[in-house]
Formats: sequence, C-alpha cells, structure tokens
Amino acid sequence: MEKKIVDARGLACPLPVVNAKKAVEEFTQDGVLTVLVDNEIAVQNLQKFASQRGMEAFGEKKAEKEYAVTIQVPAHALSAAASAAEAAAPAGPDPAQEVSCSPDARKKGMVVSLSADVMGSGDEKLGTALMKAFIFALTKQDVLPETVLCYNKGAYLTCEGSQSLEDFKQLEAEGVQIMTCGTCLDFYGIKDKLSVGSVTNMYDIVETMERASSVIRP
Repeated sequence: MEKKIVDARGLACPLPVVNAKKAVEEFTQDGVLTVLVDNEIAVQNLQKFASQRGMEAFGEKKAEKEYAVTIQVPAHALSAAASAAEAAAPAGPDPAQEVSCSPDARKKGMVVSLSADVMGSGDEKLGTALMKAFIFALTKQDVLPETVLCYNKGAYLTCEGSQSLEDFKQLEAEGVQIMTCGTCLDFYGIKDKLSVGSVTNMYDIVETMERASSVIRP
C-alpha cells in the first residue's frame, strides 16, 4: 500500500485540490493520501474532489488553522480521470482533435465566455483574484473547452500584463482556441498588446455561441 503526503498549507484555491489530484494520479496501487491544509474550505473542497472520484475522505482538525484530509485511494480510482475524459470525448475520430497533444482533452462544442477581467460583482481585487483562479483551474480540468471567447474587458485577459497569460498559452498548446474581440481591443487601445490567441469579430462570436453544446460564463 502506497502512502503520500501533500503539504498544501498556505496555498490558495484551487491549488490544494490540483496538487491532490496530481498526487492521486501518481499512485500505482491502493494507497492513502494525506493532504495538509490550513482552512475548512480546503477540507470541504478536498472531500468533494474525493467523493466525485469514488474515494473516501476524512478531515481532521489538528490545531488552529491546521487540518489533515486523509483520502483512501482504491485501485479503481486511479484511472477515473482518464475514464471521464473518454466519456466526454466525441464518438469517432476527429481530425481536428488529433492534432492536439492531448486529443481526448477537449470537449467539442464547449465554450467558455469571458466578458470581464474580474469574476462576479463586488470587490474588484477579489474579482480579479477569482478570475485568475478560474482560468488556472480551467487548465487543470480533465476535459478542456474547445473555445474560449474574450470580449469587452475580458479582452485584457489575453493581453500583455495579464496574470493569466501563461494559463492561456497552456490551453492554446493543448488545442483550445483562444479568440479575442477585435472591436474590444480597438476600443480599449490594446490591440498591439494581444499576446495569445487570435482576433475575432462579433459574427464569429455569435456563430461560435450558436453552435456550442454548452457555454460557461463565470
């Protein structure tokens, strides 16, 4: 039986779950994963992560701001991520998918629509942090979107100075199409700062949304 410990104390969401997922995928047989965190939200997120993959998880408070989440990793859970990706992939060969480094990693017709450089309404600093975390978490999903659309202030996300540029570049390397509204780039005077993906127009944006099987708007 394998045993692993992941120290995720001090890490912001979603890193505790991301690191736990990576550790689970490294198991080669039944085992126990212990994840150390410093807040109850992380404990809940890890328990949910485990439950979604058919694993048992137990949280224990060790001290003030010190928690340990123990995850039982059975053999059947080791290939759960791969099975989920296969189930979500379209049936039959798709030449467009085959050019990707991870051909089963993208879901045809899934579109992520980003109309702002913050997530939600309220405190701007919090909204900026949430959007950064959302885009990072997007790169860690078993199934990636086919297209990401950026328009209005969302255009800033794909331009020089964006904290999410590396995440977008990673998505693009995996075959995800990153498209930014040209009218928006012109309006904000940042067209020459576009650093990832391609420029698009409203006709293509509407067409992409119209044929989408699902549109995610954070």
